[in-house]
Amino acid sequence: MVLNVEWERFMAENDMEWVVKPVSWDEGAFIGNGSIGSMIYGEENAKKRHVLRFVAGRTDVTASRTDRPGFPPRVPIGELDLEMEGMIYHPTSMRVDLWNAELRANLTTTRGEVNLRSIVHSEVPVMAVEIETSEGENGTQFSWYPYPEVDHVLKNADGFNLNQFIPATEVEKADKDGVSFCIQRYSSEEGCVTAWREIQTSPNCRVFFMTIIKGHDEAAMIEAVDAVNQASNMDFDEWVRAHRQWWHRYYRKSFVSIPDGRLQSFYWIQMYKLASATRADQLLIDNQGPWLTSTPWPGVWFNMNVQMSYSPVYTANRLDIGASLVRTLEENKENLINNVPEPFRHDSAGLGRSCSYDLRAEVDDEIGNLNWICHNVWRQYRYSMDDEMLKTILFPLLRRSVNYYLHILEEGDDGWLHLPPTISPEYGSFMRTKVRDCHYDLALLRWGCETLLEICDRLTEEDPLRVKWKEVLEKLTPLPVDETGFMIGQDTPLAYGHRHFSHLLAIFPLHLIGCEREEDRELIATSLRHWIGKEGDLRGFSMTGAASIAATLGWGNEALRYLQSLLMIIKPNTMYKEAGPVIETPLAGAEAIHDMLLQSWGGKIRVFPAVPDEWRETAFHDLRTEGAFLVSAMRRDGETQFIRVKSLAGEPCVIKTGWNGIVGWKIMRTNVIEHTVDLKDGEDEIILDLGKGEEAILYPGEEVPDLKIHAVESHRKVARFFGGHKPWRLYGL
Repeated sequence: MVLNVEWERFMAENDMEWVVKPVSWDEGAFIGNGSIGSMIYGEENAKKRHVLRFVAGRTDVTASRTDRPGFPPRVPIGELDLEMEGMIYHPTSMRVDLWNAELRANLTTTRGEVNLRSIVHSEVPVMAVEIETSEGENGTQFSWYPYPEVDHVLKNADGFNLNQFIPATEVEKADKDGVSFCIQRYSSEEGCVTAWREIQTSPNCRVFFMTIIKGHDEAAMIEAVDAVNQASNMDFDEWVRAHRQWWHRYYRKSFVSIPDGRLQSFYWIQMYKLASATRADQLLIDNQGPWLTSTPWPGVWFNMNVQMSYSPVYTANRLDIGASLVRTLEENKENLINNVPEPFRHDSAGLGRSCSYDLRAEVDDEIGNLNWICHNVWRQYRYSMDDEMLKTILFPLLRRSVNYYLHILEEGDDGWLHLPPTISPEYGSFMRTKVRDCHYDLALLRWGCETLLEICDRLTEEDPLRVKWKEVLEKLTPLPVDETGFMIGQDTPLAYGHRHFSHLLAIFPLHLIGCEREEDRELIATSLRHWIGKEGDLRGFSMTGAASIAATLGWGNEALRYLQSLLMIIKPNTMYKEAGPVIETPLAGAEAIHDMLLQSWGGKIRVFPAVPDEWRETAFHDLRTEGAFLVSAMRRDGETQFIRVKSLAGEPCVIKTGWNGIVGWKIMRTNVIEHTVDLKDGEDEIILDLGKGEEAILYPGEEVPDLKIHAVESHRKVARFFGGHKPWRLYGL
């Protein structure tokens, strides 16, 4: 099998592009390396039309609140302004080159031109901006403004959120070893250092290097100065080449091509966004990634946000991104224990709704958040089959999380085990609505007990709680259901608009209920239709959940309609915003696309399970599934041409091909072993006997087809739709 893709050319069609300067966070160009980042845009106020803003962020810079109790939130740091002689005018263009992870711009002003490129280096915490100026713009200059010194015109343009904490800040500026730096102190312990240096490389060309380091002591200042000096003393082209090589390796981990140019571009921008927002050795993804702006949510939220942000990393074969979540849980396990009341800390752990990166969030009436996070870690395990991580990290953490539920279970007069009133996330939020036997908690508890038993079988451990977990599964009250489908909880139907799918977790993402029995399909379909029919509080992430549920049912056309609805809500640069920006919704949109192409829950791999009728040609390569399989497939003229399955762990493999009739397959071993089978209607499953490292090629009929995977042609050839708002490109204008 051959992957025949000209990566640079393919990715270029998916770039973000601006044909005029962006003027807000909603449409800005973003760059980042998992730790620091910048959102780049301008401003239309007459005093600032000559400025291109690089609004900078670093995810670990926080400050303890002095206005009221609460976790230490992230705080705005400041911005690098490129200040030109003339006002930015037309024609001006900008483009984020995804393949090379760099911003390029041609800025036309009333005095001349400035050509620009900028990266945040993939391997060191340094941002570089290179400019080349025409004669009329030789006076263009770089200026760093710590947040307290940012012009009020620009702050007003970004808006103020009165719930956001802005600390009193002491600012100090100095120079050391040819590097300028700015220290911002929020308290005796908290603050950050920004350091920069400008290098003249030719009469009209300069490069500005900048870093942001957490802390304000001597060590932080030295670290910042050293980072800038090391970067600026290297050959710039070599430095940029190393940055690009990291990104090229990252993208090649998997490949997806669909015949919808707008959705395909959206997908690849999310892959770019993931690696810009975190890395294996960086902090977990919070509500905004490195691109902090005015927000009521400057931290980490665990009743959906983190879980959905990480949802696409597993199928996309980007488990190194998921490692940041696993590592954060492991490093803060003592805080997870201390989040539950003291009487339960000997055997339990939990996670409240929101916190900083230390995961200090006391559990209140929203019980299931840690269990749901454990489901992400379970996916990290199932897609890698890393038994060491399963044993040392997931098992003890999930065991403690389930134990907290065991302490609050109550046996009713009906003989069933019940849960006390808890919160179903986002339902009746302003009224703090609590319900008995909440679906959110019942589903997560059932999943937790089932998974603990499965882990014990896998690790051959005889845990003393096995008997208790089995008893819970036998006696736990059934998930509440009425004629509208799954209910919020006992005696609480879904009565009004509910943006969250917290009452549908048993369907997605837990897959406690499947689609093989007709009564289960009817329950899923009824629940989905009733939920989406209550329009009052639907949001962008409602559309992603609905798309994934529709894909579970095999409803590709409906899943596509939900994603098309999502794109009406997404910002021009593919960011998402409600009362403030939140990053999880577009990332979960990428997972919904995965669910249309490949699913692997319930011990079965499903290839093209929910492809819309209009996707006649579709291709993917090295998407990953449960059991640690890499799967590739090509679809042409509405038919799957072949499937390649490679086993990375030697696990059992059951694959649903969607084919009928004669199917052949070859297992690539030292000798190629060939098989054929005649699949009758409804019998599309094939069991493959694959050892670790072995792969199989499956195909319909008896003749091996052309085994090339390539980018497909789009019936909606919309190139570079995202970036600035360009609706005319949808119509080929």
